Amino acid sequence: MRKSAPKIRFQKVNLITIALLFVLILAGGIVRSTGSGMGCPDWPKCFGRYIPPVNSSELPKDYKQKYIAGRLAKNQRFAKTLDLFGYADLARRIREDKSILVPEEFNAAKTWTEYINRLIGATSGFFLLLSAIFSFSYRGENKLIPFLSILNVILVGYQAWLGSIVVSTNLVPLIVTIHMLLALAILTLSITTYHLAKVHGKQKRNTSPIAHVVTLFALIISIAQIVFGTEVREKIDSVASRLQGGYRDAWITNAGAIFYQHRNVAVLVLLINVLLYGIIRGNFNKHSIQQQLMSFTFLIIMLQIVTGILLSYWSLPPIAQAAHIILASLIFGAQFYLMLNLYRSVNMQEAKL
Repeated sequence: MRKSAPKIRFQKVNLITIALLFVLILAGGIVRSTGSGMGCPDWPKCFGRYIPPVNSSELPKDYKQKYIAGRLAKNQRFAKTLDLFGYADLARRIREDKSILVPEEFNAAKTWTEYINRLIGATSGFFLLLSAIFSFSYRGENKLIPFLSILNVILVGYQAWLGSIVVSTNLVPLIVTIHMLLALAILTLSITTYHLAKVHGKQKRNTSPIAHVVTLFALIISIAQIVFGTEVREKIDSVASRLQGGYRDAWITNAGAIFYQHRNVAVLVLLINVLLYGIIRGNFNKHSIQQQLMSFTFLIIMLQIVTGILLSYWSLPPIAQAAHIILASLIFGAQFYLMLNLYRSVNMQEAKL
């Protein structure tokens, strides 16, 4: 079936959106690893400007007191919301957090790192909106595509608001983890709509149930590993703060059991993907998208192991931290797309990417 120009346009924009979301995750990893999250103390502007300053002479007058007061007010409102939903302990922690009373010293490099991250986020949001608009070319044939596309726009709006809370609460651990998981959810919806558009009108036949089960398990383990990794980073942030940024080689040893849990789950990720690779080889030929995705996943897993070793034995170099985050996201994305492609077409020709 020949696709119309609007449908082709949707697929191209959707694919660009997926690429931008991965770039955004990488940018977020760079922000986190360089400690640039507070580079812009306000949101959505940066030091009250759409184009941030490059030196301290451009800063607003009394900006430290102004932004501390604004953050305190926002945190109080957020704490009240948490109370309504039963998260009294977290609300209390936010109210009692004295670190937000300590003004962030201006650092041009950190300010522009955070600003570029926000620009990439705004660009991603724009393309998600375009995807939602163009998705209506499928409204008469597959209503799920426009529904998921619109849902994604709503989620990215919530993600932007949550990003402002992350900044305002000075990177409260639980909020940071939710922020990361929501980014994966947005990525998941974009990959799903792309897949639905690609296979629209094609007949398919499922493979053996074991392939679906193992792929789903691998995906769940990858998500758990990302959550563990986020918690490891949160623990290390706490250790680094306690040691006032010094004794960097002692950060991991002081991180406690969560680091070893993260490392152990990494072994499980490798083993489950070895099993999955064998299943995929037995069900699909070497030129299929399924085997291509598994080969890509294994390559990324190997690179992930390398970055993990660098983090463990080279005192957490920032470039390895950012690489570790984006590689984990790529593994997740590849596994999810594989799960969507676990079928053979009726004529046994494999679906193309």
